[in-house]
Amino acid sequence: MTNQDRTEAHFSLEALQNGDQAEFARVVEAYSGYIYRLALKMLQNPQDAEDVLQETFIKAFHALPKFQGQSKISTWLYRIATNEALMFLRKKRPDSISVEANLQDDNDEDKKPLQIVDWCCLPENELVSDEARQHLDDSITQLPESLRLAFLLRDVEGLSTRETAEALEISETAVKTRLHRARLSLRENLTAYYQGQILERA
Repeated sequence: MTNQDRTEAHFSLEALQNGDQAEFARVVEAYSGYIYRLALKMLQNPQDAEDVLQETFIKAFHALPKFQGQSKISTWLYRIATNEALMFLRKKRPDSISVEANLQDDNDEDKKPLQIVDWCCLPENELVSDEARQHLDDSITQLPESLRLAFLLRDVEGLSTRETAEALEISETAVKTRLHRARLSLRENLTAYYQGQILERA
């Protein structure tokens, strides 16, 4: 059981739906960090992430009376936060790709990475260096939004495939396809990075 599962089990849905502000404050305290981290990775701007965090909980508070509890509170909050972050992106980049974009491509054949390199020759400290971590963060940022969201929710935030599908309102098959493509893309980017490191050491 994850920390989120343990936290969620202590909330009273009845109290939340009845407008219990103390209970809602506990929800805010429990999930603010997760929501802010997701928004920051999506938007790359602390102030925008703060705005998404605030809007997420405002909308959640007003929508709680209609929340049926069919999904976890955390999954529901992620869905609201994802939509809020996408709205921010669309305002700044009207031509940006939406989370629903490229649905017709979800069943295409898997794309293979263009290059693979054996990383065994690199010292462990270079594999986990700050520079390597920054390169990975940059590579995640460069993913198409539909792939980036699936990767962030599933691999970074630790949601299950089903929970990720619920948060993005897509099928589990689409989540698996997008996640696979995201991982392949990141693997290719990291391969190019480490290839450069090996060449520099040669």
